[in-house]
This record gives sequence, structure tokens and C-alpha cells, in this order.
Amino acid sequence: MVELQLIGGGRMGEALLAGLLAAEWAPAGQIRVVERLSSRRRELATRFPGVDVGPDVGAAPGAVIAVKPADVPEAVSGACRAGVERILSIAAGVTLGRLQSAAGAGVAIVRAMPNTPALIGAGVAAVAAGSAATEADLEWAEGILRSVGEVVAVPEHLLDAVTGLSGSGPAYVFLVAEALAEAGVLAGLPRDISEKLTHQTLLGSARLLMETDQGAEELRQAVTSPAGTTAAGLRVLEQAGIRAAFIDAVIAARDRSSELGDS
Repeated sequence: MVELQLIGGGRMGEALLAGLLAAEWAPAGQIRVVERLSSRRRELATRFPGVDVGPDVGAAPGAVIAVKPADVPEAVSGACRAGVERILSIAAGVTLGRLQSAAGAGVAIVRAMPNTPALIGAGVAAVAAGSAATEADLEWAEGILRSVGEVVAVPEHLLDAVTGLSGSGPAYVFLVAEALAEAGVLAGLPRDISEKLTHQTLLGSARLLMETDQGAEELRQAVTSPAGTTAAGLRVLEQAGIRAAFIDAVIAARDRSSELGDS
């Protein structure tokens, strides 16, 4: 019997599928992927033997909605017509109200905002429960998302802020990586060495944040000797308004998420 349907076989749907199988959330035969594109169905079927991959929604106790926001209402209503009783939506900007309206009364709805590091099991997601969702429904949704990273629960009105920070955040980090690597090349380093130094610097810095008791400000100060090289570089960044630019980026992404929810 199929326990879970992943409706949408794109990158995030594939990431969740890989995470669920790796975490042994359920055997391959109990997970179904619903994907419209035949070429994508073939790719998924080849990569994940034993998983039922097809174009049509079937019966299952729960479903994850991993399609584009414009396609969410149709996907939710189709799943519920097929008998799905629990819905986890990872579509950006689609509110619990719109999800519940598409599902109908009594269907448990949980809305989540994951991010792309879920592709390697290092994601973070925030979840908010709908009015019909119980604590057990929320635990079910968190268990699915925990297979690809960390999970936090927030009120729905904060999900737009989550989108602006961690949902869009990987793109900000990748832009920093591009800029640092390019700077290294301009400073005289071969590109491959500059990229390796950049990537390991970002990884190591993130691990320091996660694995020590020191906060970002304290760690920054520890690297910054008075009148030293780091102080010279930080002075340029502050003069360029880098801190304000990151704040403005998060707020702009938050506001755009809110606009998508209102459309």
C-alpha cells in the first residue's frame, strides 16, 4: 500500500524522495511520485528502483505538494478527491487558507518552506499547521522534512520572513562565493585554487557557527586584529553598505513572498 505520494518530481520532490528512502521513512514500494513529464518519470524510475512513478494521483493517506505555486490548487484538490487525508505543501507563497480551500474542510494541511540544501540532506525548513491539523499531523510533516535537514515550527505569518531568509538565502551565499572566487582571481590566484579556497572557507566558517558556542559577531571579532588585514577588508565592506544590502535583500524577498500569497 502506498503511504505517501510526492506530487511533483522536480528538484525538491527528488530531494525529499532521496531523503525519505535514505532515512528508511518507508520502503520504496510505499512511496509514489506523481510527475507529468514522461522524460522526468523515466529519470526518477531509473534512479529510484521500486518507487512507483506515474502521471496520475492515486489513493494514499498523505501527500506532499511539490509543484509550482500556480499548479498547487489543482494538485491539492486532485489529491483530496483521490482520498488523501493529509497534505504537506512546500510551495512558496501559497497560504494555508488557499490550501484548505482547495482541499476542503477536514483535510489536515501543513505548509512548509524548505531550502535547496535539502538536495544534500543539509536543508532547513519551517512549518506551520492549518486549522484542521493536529499535533500528530504536524509531527508527520516534520518527520518528512527532517529526512533532508532541520525543521522549525513557526506561525504562518512568519513564513514569508522564512522565505526571505533561509528560502532565498542560499542564493545570497552563492553570490558571495562567486564574488570571493572572482576576487581571488583578480588578486592573482588561479581560478581552481581560488574556488577551492572560497568553498572551504565558507564551509569551515559555517561549521564554526554551528559547532562552537560563539556567535557570528564574536567569531568575526576573533578574526579581526586591530589595524590588520581583516580589519582593512571589513572596513571596505561596511563602507559599501554590505550589511544593509543583505538586510534589504531579505526584506525584499519576504515582501515578494507575501505578494505571491495574495495573488
